[in-house]
Amino acid sequence: MTPLDETGAAADGEGGHEADALQDGPRGRRARIRTRGAPLPLLVPALVGVAFLTVPLVALLVRAPWRSLPGLLTSAQVWEALRLSLVCATAATAVSLVVGVPLAWLLARVEFPGRGLVRALVTLPLVLPPVVGGVALLMALGRNGIVGTWLDSSFGVTLPFTTAGVVVAEAFVAMPFLVISVEGTLRAADPRYEEAAATLGASRFTAFRRVTLPLIAPGIAAGAVLAWARALGEFGATITFAGNFPGRTQTMPLAVYLALQSDPEAAIALSLVLLAVSVAVLAGLRDRWMTAR
Repeated sequence: MTPLDETGAAADGEGGHEADALQDGPRGRRARIRTRGAPLPLLVPALVGVAFLTVPLVALLVRAPWRSLPGLLTSAQVWEALRLSLVCATAATAVSLVVGVPLAWLLARVEFPGRGLVRALVTLPLVLPPVVGGVALLMALGRNGIVGTWLDSSFGVTLPFTTAGVVVAEAFVAMPFLVISVEGTLRAADPRYEEAAATLGASRFTAFRRVTLPLIAPGIAAGAVLAWARALGEFGATITFAGNFPGRTQTMPLAVYLALQSDPEAAIALSLVLLAVSVAVLAGLRDRWMTAR
């Protein structure tokens, strides 16, 4: 082979690799990167993080009283707490849908002064300690609260320490999850479909109902599931605003807290139920997360 042939072959080889890389695109490059071993300074803390997050859950499964678990879970108190948790979480999710979807649309589609401040206030319960949220609800909706006084005197409605109070507390902490999910979906949706509906004579509400809602339905469903799961696991705001009364305000997290003081096995059994619900929620949202860009 002549030097020219060798040079040409080398050039062809390099060109072939470059062409393969261009054809592979980002996925091919990521695949080649993944085949390289992880550096030790990154691998060790990553494994520590995995252990930190998974060992407590494994310990819960190891210490679970599997033999007595059916008897613990069939007690009347457990079923009452589970029923109340499911009912209140579903009601709180319904409230979040009715109020949160229009709020998310307002934040995503309408320009108005102070929109950033409104968005910050809406997402504040995500980082606010739940107990502080419960105290704030008492100050607003309690019998002597700034709104609760008017509700009590005008309509005879008292929310604290009632089942309705549980729904209010859970909706307060869960609604931001729905709003964030729906607002993100709205921002990713193409507004030209709504504009096309408007040019055909549809009102803005009709365009929202007939065009926008079907487009953002997956985001609404994902946000509703997240809000429902957050409401189901709510503790701090519930016990502060609604108390811990069996059959009326005692949800599953409150029952776990109460059982831990007197019957640790029952507390573990109740925790396993909530763990199973959390795993089911993650499994239901996995496809949406895995396909998100």
